[in-house]
Amino acid sequence: MAKQFTRIEDAHRNFIGRQHIFFTASAAEATRVNISPRPTDALRLLDARSAIYLDRTGSGNETAAHLKADGRLTIMFCAFDGPPVILRLYGRGRTIRRNSPEYLALLDAHYGGSEPLGARQIIRLDIDLVQTSCGYGVPLFDYRAERPNLDRWAEAKSEDGLEAYWREKNLTSMDGLPTGLIDEEEMVS
Repeated sequence: MAKQFTRIEDAHRNFIGRQHIFFTASAAEATRVNISPRPTDALRLLDARSAIYLDRTGSGNETAAHLKADGRLTIMFCAFDGPPVILRLYGRGRTIRRNSPEYLALLDAHYGGSEPLGARQIIRLDIDLVQTSCGYGVPLFDYRAERPNLDRWAEAKSEDGLEAYWREKNLTSMDGLPTGLIDEEEMVS
């Protein structure tokens, strides 16, 4: 049975800390719903009502476009081992631009100042509802390791190649919404 909370409780924080993956879900009016897997090593709980994750370059940038247009964001965790649980964090999200003062402060305070190659923005979620549910339908899986592919891909691209990729693939969503990744003024130069 689902239970709702106004904040992340200690039990939720402990559950989140044991997970290896989370999923983000976002949409804007008249767009496709986007669901993306993310590694939990990118996630930080700032307090009982806010979370951030360091977002790395992907084939699209749907979440940023949806946040710019609408703001709704859900983060979901599933227990793939141990007791069955699903935990969702609901709220309003926003993108924090790479190299902005806020981005650099969060990077320093929560990621030891270390930015992996391919980091493109930080996503912040201001949580208005935490919900747990049974998770009985979630299968059991054994975690083996993180994949090295994203790191290898980013290293092969280099910083200049990543920026070119962002300009080609990450400036608009699949539905044509702007992502705000790069200022329009920067795009002209």
